Amino acid sequence: MSSGKGADLEETSRTTHTMRALMELRKKILSGDYPGGTRLFEVSLAETLQISRTPVREVMSRLAEEGLLDRLANGGFVVRSFTYADAVDAIELRGVLEGTAARLAAERGVSQAGLDQLREIQARLDDCFGEAADEVDLEAYSEANAKFHVVLVELSGSTVIQREVERATRLPFASPSAFLSGRAHVAAFRQSLHIAQEQHRTLVQAIAGREGARAEFIAREHARIARKNLEYAVFEDPELMLTVPGLVLLNS
Repeated sequence: MSSGKGADLEETSRTTHTMRALMELRKKILSGDYPGGTRLFEVSLAETLQISRTPVREVMSRLAEEGLLDRLANGGFVVRSFTYADAVDAIELRGVLEGTAARLAAERGVSQAGLDQLREIQARLDDCFGEAADEVDLEAYSEANAKFHVVLVELSGSTVIQREVERATRLPFASPSAFLSGRAHVAAFRQSLHIAQEQHRTLVQAIAGREGARAEFIAREHARIARKNLEYAVFEDPELMLTVPGLVLLNS
């Protein structure tokens, strides 16, 4: 019995160290510490992350699944770099998938509990706005916004759609809250939040009214706000590339 407990504790400790290493390496990649095209070596990474080589391989495999690393033919890994077109496509794909989720939710029907959950999150988002046009509690908005998108996809009732949305949003610049980071530089994005919140309201109305086509259209348009913010960051204010998670991985 005691040996079993010891093995369990050892496994828990290994998992904890692996997760810590995963988060640390992901953060380093997204912050630009390892630019796109950088070859990662197990030995040096194990020293940097202070873990053994076995979990390092597991961490790199996980990040390859997330799309941040590419596997090399010889079994190694290299930090992936993305073009502007890649980022646009990732956001567009999320819009298509979330639009499909919204249409399915509307057409298949959502329980009263499901609608109440969406409306409660919508109310939390409303509360994030102050009286002034640029007064927004970004931290609270980002958290509630992420939850709204998760629940929206869940209400589709499709595990296939849920899985594909999760895959599409693993790339940080494609996530629903990508442009809610970098709080010191978000003034340019604040206006878009009011538009986004109106879309949240009309999306809930369309789903409640069983209007599938309308729900799909709104969800796809909603994702285009992220595309406009991406365009602004890349072409109007390149300094934002350093504050929005993952944009530092974009090349020309």
